[in-house]
Amino acid sequence: MDRAIAIIDLLSRHAGGLPLMAVADTLAIPRSATHRLLADLKDEGYVRQEFDGGAYRLTAKIVALGFSHLASTGITTRIQPLLDGLADKTGELVTLAVIHDRKLIRVAKAQGARRGLLYNPDEGAEVYLAATSNGHAWLSCLDEDEVLQLAAKQGLKREGYGPNAPRSMRDLLIFVDAARELGYAKIFETYEPGTSAIAVAIFDEATQRPIGTISVAGPVIRMTSEAMDQILPSLRGAASAIAKAGTGLPIFSEPAH
Repeated sequence: MDRAIAIIDLLSRHAGGLPLMAVADTLAIPRSATHRLLADLKDEGYVRQEFDGGAYRLTAKIVALGFSHLASTGITTRIQPLLDGLADKTGELVTLAVIHDRKLIRVAKAQGARRGLLYNPDEGAEVYLAATSNGHAWLSCLDEDEVLQLAAKQGLKREGYGPNAPRSMRDLLIFVDAARELGYAKIFETYEPGTSAIAVAIFDEATQRPIGTISVAGPVIRMTSEAMDQILPSLRGAASAIAKAGTGLPIFSEPAH
């Protein structure tokens, strides 16, 4: 079961699919076992293969399960309208992430840009903490030891990110300290070249512990520091509204560490 879930998770990050050998090698699963697992997932309708020997990719059944789950958690009715409102007001990409099992997971987003440059990155579910505004916003709520533990567990990646991405734990702590002092996170060409973002933590109303984060991101030509300052009150308002609307929802029910 763990291996089957790992395969689904891997394929979720590759819309074009992956061949059997790539799946097996990436997950360090014997190819014979990988073939059996993929065959089982194919029989259950979660994976398809265009032709024998071709790439395996997820089917719409997984998407349907995701939408069904989001609806059952209340995101689509209670949270998504708040994200849409912030996206319309800022004209940029809004992303909501929640804390789960000591990870930060993207669960919803809204695109506010209607013309011109459109920022809509192809991201996985788990937020890379070291180079994202959402990651910095959450880490700024934690003490230094926990910041280092979480960053070390995820791994400090030195390639594939923006020119200002932290290259060491010391660099990361500088970003986190800045976010802690400001009470929000700002990044410029950290996650991707040519982009910037601002994020704040979302706090449980009863315990005042962080339960998630919300960010606004876009091209750096529009998302300047001055533009972020203007966005900040609306961003904080949305975070507060989400905390209220999210009371009792399953996605926010896990105690934060």
